[in-house]
This record gives sequence, C-alpha cells and structure tokens, in this order.
Amino acid sequence: MNHSAPNLAKLIALDLLSVGRVPLILLVLIFSSAMGVVFTTHHTRQAVTEKDQALVERERLDNEWRNLLIEETALAEHSRVQAVAKNELEMKRPDSDKEVIINLP
Repeated sequence: MNHSAPNLAKLIALDLLSVGRVPLILLVLIFSSAMGVVFTTHHTRQAVTEKDQALVERERLDNEWRNLLIEETALAEHSRVQAVAKNELEMKRPDSDKEVIINLP
C-alpha cells in the first residue's frame, strides 16, 4: 500500500468549492481586508517618517534664519557702517558749507 500525504491546498480548495460560494467570497473579502490594512499601515508609517524629516528640516531652517537675522543686525549696526565707510571707502562727512539742501515740491 502506497500511502502518500494528502495535498492540503487541494483539499481546502475542493472543500471551499463544494460548500458553496459564500465561504469563498468571505475568504476573498477577508484577504482583501487584510491587504488593505497592510497597505494603509505602510503608507501611514511612510507619512509619519516624512513628517518627522520635515520637522527636522524646519528646525534646521529656523536655526539658520535666526543666525542670519543676528548676522544682518550685526552687519547693519550704525557704528560698523560708519567705520567701514571711513576706513575702507575713505569717506568723510562733508563740511556744513558744502552741504546742499534740495526742497522737493
């Protein structure tokens, strides 16, 4: 006697087909639902990762913006502008008799 192991997948398929269409439809619906959960979970995790990366980038850009504001304030300081004009550009205030005042209508 040759006893071979029964093919389980074949037995399940034959059982599902012999019982009717309702179990087969339910099986397809359960599988579809499970795949939908997996798909949604994957996309949710991707979205959370992208959000975290965007928050890190925003924080980096905020720090850079603050540093640029500090640099702008330092470069626009009146005493510095006056020193650069005097030392590097060799500028000086005009004498009061050489000043010309223009009145606009």
